[in-house]
Amino acid sequence: MTKEEQGIYSFLGLCMKAGKVTSGETGTLQNIQSGKAKLVIVSLDASDNTRKEMLNKCKSHNVTVQVFGQKDLLGLSIGKSERSSLAITDQGLAKALLKKLQTIEQNGGETNVKD
Repeated sequence: MTKEEQGIYSFLGLCMKAGKVTSGETGTLQNIQSGKAKLVIVSLDASDNTRKEMLNKCKSHNVTVQVFGQKDLLGLSIGKSERSSLAITDQGLAKALLKKLQTIEQNGGETNVKD
């Protein structure tokens, strides 16, 4: 894991402590549909169905989505068990996290930006 990836996992922990993360499919979908989700993260190892559903919901509700990380590490970063999806509900935190994720992508890391 690169230093940048570690920084993202740490930042997700900070977002969780601030109470601005919803995790799991149900919670993430609810936040997308209600307009509370500002950024959605789907793990690289999420099932094809989960990934497709999240990408489609985000597209239809105009929510930025990133494919990043592993389920176990996403969960661990927020003090939970495995999580295949997370929703960031604060605009400022989402913007900062998206910037970090885009930096990794530009450096050849494993992320996929979807608007």
